[in-house]
Amino acid sequence: MKTSQFTLLSLLIFPALMSCLGNNVVAEHASVVQDSLPKKTIKDTISITAVGDIMLGSAYPNKLGLPPDDAVNSFQQVQDDLHGDVIFGNLEGCFLNQGKSTKCSDTSGNSCFAFRMPERYAGIYKAAGFNLLSIANNHVGDFGAAGRKKTTAILDSLQINYAGLTSHPFAFFEKDSVKYAFCAFAPNENTVSINKIDSAKALVARLKSQADIVIVSFHGGGEGAKFEHVPRRNEIFYKENRGNVYAFAHAVIDAGADVVLGQGPHVTRAVEVYKNKFIAYSLGNFCTYGMFSLKGSNGFAPLLQLKINAKGDFLYADVISVKQDRINRLTKDENATAFKKMAALTDADFPGHGLRFENGQILLKSDLDKVPVQ
Repeated sequence: MKTSQFTLLSLLIFPALMSCLGNNVVAEHASVVQDSLPKKTIKDTISITAVGDIMLGSAYPNKLGLPPDDAVNSFQQVQDDLHGDVIFGNLEGCFLNQGKSTKCSDTSGNSCFAFRMPERYAGIYKAAGFNLLSIANNHVGDFGAAGRKKTTAILDSLQINYAGLTSHPFAFFEKDSVKYAFCAFAPNENTVSINKIDSAKALVARLKSQADIVIVSFHGGGEGAKFEHVPRRNEIFYKENRGNVYAFAHAVIDAGADVVLGQGPHVTRAVEVYKNKFIAYSLGNFCTYGMFSLKGSNGFAPLLQLKINAKGDFLYADVISVKQDRINRLTKDENATAFKKMAALTDADFPGHGLRFENGQILLKSDLDKVPVQ
């Protein structure tokens, strides 16, 4: 008898069983029916492409902060590399056509940073392939509730998944029969707090019970070249507690997270594999225009192409190094600066890490001979 016929017959005879045999026997019969159903299987290899901060140009305090091509070519040099099941980035700012900043005055000049991308720029993210964005950061609230509300409404309309606000702490989405859960954290007002680790663990555990793969993003740590290393303590920057990113990343993996993706320092940081799960501690400035500093380390970043298995365990990653400057904007870096920096910082911050950095790839040393170099 086919499974579908058996299941239908079972449904028809359940009432009789209830009256004649009692609840215990019915429960046993239901278990047999369930066991006869096909088990869910998901793909062997899942591809997650991840980048750091993205802000394509701000019209505040005036339109001089917008790129000359109106941002349409922002991702042109890396478009072929933005592919995978999940394409992730950190949305550093809000989508809003007009309005005054709740953080900066119109006369603040260069001492205050408020990012308001024109609403039409959201379509550029969609066209580039991004299907997952973190909005947990220190710029999503630059224009108050109006900016947050408009941003979430636009992302909803474009069917781009997002999370990170207290009003939108997590998201579920499905791709090729894999159910993903995503949550994002930051130390900023109206975002889900990176500093409440117990609450973060509880949320991740709940999401893991309902999804195959859980991706966690955080915006934390000090900013700039002085903060390239991962300290195992709270990072205080401008008198603000930017979190203990090491403790946070390990805690959410303990709770069930499969991938942890960090931003915030505006520079590349180390990576780690903890309990077979991948952590990127900072993916740097990926595509930023206007008032972002691109000097030194701030001008280089990785484009991470991560591969995990059906259990969420790390397989390997390809790293494409990119760079930015005021004239050429986002381009590939033939010197692989971000990749080399990531390797050196991982050696320094996590001695005995068990990873190998070679030819633009991150491999487990134990699996070196199993993964073809591309």
